[in-house]
Amino acid sequence: MKKVVLAIGLYCSFLPMVKSQEFLFYNRSPKGGSTMTDNSSDFVKRQLKFEEVNLVAGYYLQDGNNSAVTGGIGTEKLTDLANSFEIRFSKLDRFKRTHSFTLDFNIDNYTSASSDKIDPLTVSSASRKDTHIYPSFSWSVNDAEVGFTQGLSYSYSTEYDYKSHGINAFITKLSKDKNTEISVKAGAFFDTYMCILPAELRPYSYPSGAERDQVGIDYKPRNSYNGSLSISQVINQRLQVMAMIEPSFQEGLLSTPFHRVFFTNGNSTVEKLPGTRFKLPFGLRLSYFAGDKTVIRAFYRAYVDDWGMTAHTMNLEVPYKITPFFSVSPFYRFNAQSAVRYFKPYAQHATTENFYTSDYDISSFTSQFMGLGLRIATPGGIMGITNFNSLEIRYGYYSRSTGMVGHSISAHIKIK
Repeated sequence: MKKVVLAIGLYCSFLPMVKSQEFLFYNRSPKGGSTMTDNSSDFVKRQLKFEEVNLVAGYYLQDGNNSAVTGGIGTEKLTDLANSFEIRFSKLDRFKRTHSFTLDFNIDNYTSASSDKIDPLTVSSASRKDTHIYPSFSWSVNDAEVGFTQGLSYSYSTEYDYKSHGINAFITKLSKDKNTEISVKAGAFFDTYMCILPAELRPYSYPSGAERDQVGIDYKPRNSYNGSLSISQVINQRLQVMAMIEPSFQEGLLSTPFHRVFFTNGNSTVEKLPGTRFKLPFGLRLSYFAGDKTVIRAFYRAYVDDWGMTAHTMNLEVPYKITPFFSVSPFYRFNAQSAVRYFKPYAQHATTENFYTSDYDISSFTSQFMGLGLRIATPGGIMGITNFNSLEIRYGYYSRSTGMVGHSISAHIKIK
């Protein structure tokens, strides 16, 4: 089952020495032959250069008592182990533009106690745990002479009950003095969702959605269209700011088929939400270099959508260098949001309502996320390994005013 979790990656990578590979392109001579010598004026030499590789993994644990699967009550216990392998290459073309290629493969394994309640008569159903796989490939080309960058990416995601294809594109323009950068992005995701219903709400002969019982089950689309406009400005040698706006539009099955809703009269049904949703977040990011040892990174984000939700998020991180090669980074994030107009707690919905949900992810709450990061980066490499560029370990604690808590731990090993 698809879950949105607060997993923060445990970054860990391993790669033997990678050398650049040369690709030779031959041009036909006037007599029909081909030239292969470095002295030929027609000879073109291009290199594919290794940049870096990361193997990402992370562990996240949460617990609470407001599961949407059981109508806004019940366990929210969840664990997630995430892994990702990322490798980056670059090369120059004949116009001296830099092409960058990134291949990213991600896989998450999680267990969800609440998902096991989709069919309470099953001691341990397939929905109790799942594997989420989502690879992606991206390409970009940068023309440093004119300060212009453009790129494309494709992503694929699959889980037991849904599949998704995503495409994204962006263009970035850097000013001549290199103090201003404008970036425009656009993307679309096309999802297909398996309509697995709670056991007691399935019509006669409706499949359960189990691995051997999928024939005849409904599949619904869920599409998302995203845009982004950002402007980054260097104010002076110490201060840099960025402003951004990121509108998005969703259509299709926006409710979750296995989320229950209980009415005031004791009856129950499945969650029902509108078939479209428009979101409008905008934010401001600030980076301030407060001397040789300290950087202040602050972020503010405001959000509004046509379901009635508003939200405000503030984030602060202050990396501090204890030595030139070792730093600590305390961080803190606060979020406050209002509920969508269709939300009510367990057994408080009226049967006359057109839309209804008891999903506490879109309820009114405040949340906090705080923790500490430790980073080491030595010039000669870590543990004597030249390409072992840096190691960072982070721990975070998450809490909601609804009572849900979460813990995450991460480490980042970068090879360059």
